[in-house]
Amino acid sequence: MSERPTLPLAVLISGRGSNMVAIAQACAAGRIKAAVSHVISDEPGAGGLQRARDLGLRTSVVARADFADAAAFEEALTRTLDERPQQLIVLAGFMRILSKAFVTRYAGRMLNIHPSLLPQYRGLHTHARVLAAGEAEHGASVHFVTPELDAGPLVLQSRVAVHAGDTEQRLAERVRATEYIIYPKVIGWIAQGRLVWRDGAPWFDGERLDAPMVEDWRSVAED
Repeated sequence: MSERPTLPLAVLISGRGSNMVAIAQACAAGRIKAAVSHVISDEPGAGGLQRARDLGLRTSVVARADFADAAAFEEALTRTLDERPQQLIVLAGFMRILSKAFVTRYAGRMLNIHPSLLPQYRGLHTHARVLAAGEAEHGASVHFVTPELDAGPLVLQSRVAVHAGDTEQRLAERVRATEYIIYPKVIGWIAQGRLVWRDGAPWFDGERLDAPMVEDWRSVAED
């Protein structure tokens, strides 16, 4: 059997790009058979752009402010992505809501990570909302992107405990540490051919994935 080729990744960011860095480092270390071929930001001042350049990665800016409307912005983003059409598109802190037409174009080829245990706490400010609700656990979810916001099929979740006295920042840091593990892992499964998109759903090791896999850090003590 011939060896699988390295999976090219286009990583979309809007901010500091910490998940992008974790993914790029996993690729460079050979932990996953993938390579970040392009880092694209919708914000010219995103801190992740310089971090990507420091890693020797190709970067581009497709700034929403440069276009009259969302449709024109997405047309430009599509042109940039389609320079290498077989790549996996990885949303890593990309804060732009994408249209149904755009998402449908890349169905099964676009991943996102969201800082909550989806389907709970879709949208923004998840850590504050979890604390306000008095939840006992929190986490992150890697999912395929579909037109409904934060509602695509789930692949892998991390679970962490919410501790007494947690601040939003402390809880966010605990969740973020798990994101740096589970996001590269899912990308690695796709690169290996273990995780595929088939008939509008994710399949893992030949079986349809109807519920997410879970990695549990709830018993891990704080430093």
